[in-house]
Amino acid sequence: MAVRLPRPHRFDVYVAAGGLLGGVLLWAIGLGVRPADDPIVLFDGRWPLLLPLAVTAGCELLRRAAPRTAVLIGTAALVLDTMTQGSLITLLMYTDLGYAVVLYGSPATARRVPWIAGLLTVAATVVPFAVWRVPEALLVGVAVGVVTFAPAATGLIVRSHREAADAARLRAEQTALLAEMDRVQAVAAERARMARELHDMVANHLSAIAIHSTAALSLDDPATTRQALGVIRENSVEGLAEMRRLIGILRDTGGDTGPSAAPTLDGLGALVDGARANGLDVTLDAAHGTDLPTPVELAAYRIVQESLTNALKHAAKGPVHVCLTRADGALHVRVTSPYGDPGAPRAPGSGAGLVGMRERAALLGGTFDAGPDGALWTVRADLPLDQGASS
Repeated sequence: MAVRLPRPHRFDVYVAAGGLLGGVLLWAIGLGVRPADDPIVLFDGRWPLLLPLAVTAGCELLRRAAPRTAVLIGTAALVLDTMTQGSLITLLMYTDLGYAVVLYGSPATARRVPWIAGLLTVAATVVPFAVWRVPEALLVGVAVGVVTFAPAATGLIVRSHREAADAARLRAEQTALLAEMDRVQAVAAERARMARELHDMVANHLSAIAIHSTAALSLDDPATTRQALGVIRENSVEGLAEMRRLIGILRDTGGDTGPSAAPTLDGLGALVDGARANGLDVTLDAAHGTDLPTPVELAAYRIVQESLTNALKHAAKGPVHVCLTRADGALHVRVTSPYGDPGAPRAPGSGAGLVGMRERAALLGGTFDAGPDGALWTVRADLPLDQGASS
């Protein structure tokens, strides 16, 4: 089976070609590293130095695709080059191979090569000085360090910077992903809040309209029909005003018109009066005190409003009692209404009101419960005041 060689990178081809042409140019003008009569020159003449030059240039083609193979073959070519008059270009290309094997090699190779180069540098410094006992022997270690350790250390520094940059880029992408997830969650939470507000503000009026219009259609009494139409008109106007207020908040166009104030518990009296006008027998017992957190006031108001809406749609005839008390660091809301199958026409419900009330209590860290309690349907909500203050 034929071995398929890795395809060299385009930049590596340019490096190999430039090194080979530069080496041939220096060879042509007769510029070598050592004189012909140097004792370490075993192959004198100009032609032998072309072989290690060509081999090292070929190794440059693999500096990125197969860096370990390139540096091993390049080391053999450098040893052969030291036995000739030598070429400066061969030496420079070998330093690039040492740099590339650390930069593009595996993590294990990147850790080992600087250690090996450092040990070679120390050995090349100590051994010649121990043998010759002259200061000039230290230059051998300097030369070996420049050729081996310096490129490997440079490659390690560059690789560390690249890995740090990649890690920073990854963290940035993760941060962007988390920010997008937070944005999606915020949009979903805002949509849920808008749905609750729309339901709580409009459902009460629409339920009253549906009930009174059904009564007007089912009873052939001009006085009852006229009274039902009056209630329908009143609830239509109020519902339209509430809808316009919500649309104004959603548009948020600025200008001189600021956002409408959120309803407070001071408006419970008007809310109860409206429920009485719609036919409910409502009594209000409010002992909630003052200085309540705004989120708690809004949640309590909406829970009472939705409870009265449900009583209008589903409760049997009888008294509806609304009670608000403040105790043990919480606001306690209780709404009771007669439980049973009413004989009068009633508007259908979707169950979204109970879900909205439960969500409002949960957002404040409170509890919510609604269900039959004997002959009554009871809505209970306990809203902590400390959670409301921090919201």
